[in-house]
Amino acid sequence: QEEGRKLFVHRPTRVVRSPGVRRLAGRPAAACVEIGANNHKPPPPRAMSWLRKKGPEKSPIEGVQSVIGGLINIYQSKILPVEQLYEFHKFHSHALTKGDFENKPTVLLLGQYSTGKTSFLKFILETPFPGMNIGPEPTTDRFLAIMWGAEERVIPGNALAVQADKPYRGLQRFGTGFLNKFAGSSMPNELLENFTFIDTPGVLSGEKQRIGRSYDFSEVCRWFAERADLILLLFDAHKLDISDEFKAAIESLAGHEDKIRVVLNKADMVSPQQLMRVYGALMWSLGKVFQTPEVCRVYISSFWEKPYARDDNTDLFNAEKEDLFKDLMSLPRNSAIRKINELVKRARLVRVHALIIGHLKASMPSMMGKKKKQDELIAGLAQVFKAVAQQYTLSAGDFPDIKAFREKLKQHDFSKFNKLDEKLLAEMERVLANDIPALIKQFPEDTGTQDVTPETTGGWLVTAQRKARYDKQFASMSPDADGKVSGGAAKGVLMESGLPVQQLGKIWELADIDQDGKLTDEEFAIAMYLVEAAQNGKQVPDILPNALLPPSMRQTDTSNPFA
Repeated sequence: QEEGRKLFVHRPTRVVRSPGVRRLAGRPAAACVEIGANNHKPPPPRAMSWLRKKGPEKSPIEGVQSVIGGLINIYQSKILPVEQLYEFHKFHSHALTKGDFENKPTVLLLGQYSTGKTSFLKFILETPFPGMNIGPEPTTDRFLAIMWGAEERVIPGNALAVQADKPYRGLQRFGTGFLNKFAGSSMPNELLENFTFIDTPGVLSGEKQRIGRSYDFSEVCRWFAERADLILLLFDAHKLDISDEFKAAIESLAGHEDKIRVVLNKADMVSPQQLMRVYGALMWSLGKVFQTPEVCRVYISSFWEKPYARDDNTDLFNAEKEDLFKDLMSLPRNSAIRKINELVKRARLVRVHALIIGHLKASMPSMMGKKKKQDELIAGLAQVFKAVAQQYTLSAGDFPDIKAFREKLKQHDFSKFNKLDEKLLAEMERVLANDIPALIKQFPEDTGTQDVTPETTGGWLVTAQRKARYDKQFASMSPDADGKVSGGAAKGVLMESGLPVQQLGKIWELADIDQDGKLTDEEFAIAMYLVEAAQNGKQVPDILPNALLPPSMRQTDTSNPFA
């Protein structure tokens, strides 16, 4: 009970009121739904009608296009040469194409079979789409990219993967076995003018997991997750079990937690009391898979065109749909800044990869005993990572998964690796320290920096998604017994932002609330929030507002310092 109580310290509360329902977001199921009398139910909101009313939040085209052009130039001239020299594509993902930068915001749907993924898409688009197949058992047997086109047609995966203007050329690495299970669905649709959706095969469970696929499902999911702007995990209110394959698929999304949302579908098929228990069970299951006390946003409703089976929670379900639509419609506005974030993550990984390969090459003997030395380095890869991190002041969170990296190293001859090129690495340093921050400054005033107000986060500007992301960085710095990190430990992470030292010093003073020269996880979250705000061109406040204080330290002022 004590541990459960602590989980709510960092979980903001948002109250959504309507005549018949009160919902407390971020609370356990027992506090989620309160039924009241209301005999006049509004019709369920539909995505296209909501789009026509509100419209997607778009960035000014001119400013965004110049930023995308700058991203392509930075990648091709400074990052790609390092990837090619150290064979980055053999250990991680293939080189990015122009289509990867210019593609529309992408929404990836994942879930076990019969959770309503395809029905969800039909509901969102308000029309059937080519290649659609809906049924109670696994019916979607392939990955389907639903995109805009002048006419309705299905494009085979092998043909789609070679089109230069589409962002799917990297899928060729998974071979014909996968491409035969991949297709494009093109159709004229108002929503598809702004988005691309990826429908996926139903994840298998039970004995069906024994049936092998002709491709690595988790790796394909990872590939799409890297390029997606939003990832929706769909669950059926009647079956919340997470199979081994679905768990592996969710774990493959590591590093993209900020994109993940959960949809508890078919919620109208259970009673309010059952819904409370289902929601609580879902939170418990997700906590075990994500291994963090902070869970992602959960949307509870029934996403198909039929009327609700029960009208107990009509207002709640409609409010949840509208929240999801708002989340979806904000993607075009935030897409460009997400591309920058993804490129920064990739640049950091490329830099670390080059340093690891250079270290392994330098450790190899010039003549005798090469095989023995290589085996020793592979077995002691943890020590190699630690040595590289200490030598170059790197964060442990920037390193790849050690098990997967070790397996891939076994397929290479270390003596054939290229030596570390200090000039190329210096170029990489300038990309992170100068080029990317300069590119961010080219954004129009509000592009990709959607204002966050205390009303939308329950009082703390650091949302649960942000906090989960910051917590991973915090844990990588090895906090002391008191759960704090020193300035020396946090310096490397803060310096990677590329902000001036004077500005970082000001951020540190604001975040170090108790002025003890160390940061707790909450203080570190405040520091990172201020860093990201400053990178997006916002002014760092002279005094830390109460809206940036953790809820336990909240006072009365909840104004947004970056509004």
